[in-house]
Amino acid sequence: MEFRHLVSFLAIAEELHFGRAATKLHLTQPSLSQQLQRLEKTLGVELVARTSHEVRLTQAGRAFEMQARTIVAQVDKAALTAREAAAGRTGTINVGYNFPAGQHVLPTTLAKMSADFPDVTVGMCEKRTGPQLHALAAGALDIALVYGHPVTSEFRYRRLLQVPLVAVVGQGHRWAGRPGVPFAEVAHHPCILFARDQCPAMYDAILASAQRCGISLNVAHTLNDPGATAIVVSIKPLVGFASMSRGLSVGSNAGGTRPAVVQLYDPVPMIDLCAVWRASDESPLVEAFLDCMEAVRPFDCPAPAARAESKLLR
Repeated sequence: MEFRHLVSFLAIAEELHFGRAATKLHLTQPSLSQQLQRLEKTLGVELVARTSHEVRLTQAGRAFEMQARTIVAQVDKAALTAREAAAGRTGTINVGYNFPAGQHVLPTTLAKMSADFPDVTVGMCEKRTGPQLHALAAGALDIALVYGHPVTSEFRYRRLLQVPLVAVVGQGHRWAGRPGVPFAEVAHHPCILFARDQCPAMYDAILASAQRCGISLNVAHTLNDPGATAIVVSIKPLVGFASMSRGLSVGSNAGGTRPAVVQLYDPVPMIDLCAVWRASDESPLVEAFLDCMEAVRPFDCPAPAARAESKLLR
């Protein structure tokens, strides 16, 4: 059964006149009649009865018309879906993000995507930088919003904003209540850190700040879960590290564990937040997401006030 035979049959069913149906399809009447005959031969039933005075559908023809219309409508819908997908106007894009990206980048970007591409579904998954880049390389993510830029040619990236890091400590810690401390003071307190492969750029920014101060970190505990870090520093005399965005969030939670957020200065550890995608990916959905993200820039992020106050705090 050929699709064009269905289209020809439906034209006859609509017009009930071979001349008008042939004109509608830009066919000759003999060609239209041949297509109908081939369709009827394939089905083994007569669909159209015609005399010198009228053209009408048989009982089988009326029953077949309903199903034929459904088939043609589905094919048309499939063709439209394919064209929309090729143009980046429909489909699914999977985006990974970290906490600051979820706070400062995604809200306005997703609003723009929803307005400009209402038929595109954005799947989202919050992960640290390392797991996001692994998922991106494996094809599980299409875009990763992560700390730092990749050094491999496998990925392309775009810087979005800079994020300051802060210290998080328990309410009973000697730093609690201080608006800021010089980074060099970290040398006098045991720290909680995470494995470098979880977030290389953040790990390196912390160690680079320590190196600039000429100190070494006393890493007493390693923990890869940022939420668990906030809990541990609240019950142990440890210094943890977080983005200012996450630090302000956990420090303002009502009830439960509430660590204190302390800004660091001299130097203020800073890291880039970047959008990363596969260099080989030519998907129009990736381009659409990046265009929407570019359209809503700049992104707001809490500024390190302690830098301006550093002289007063000495």
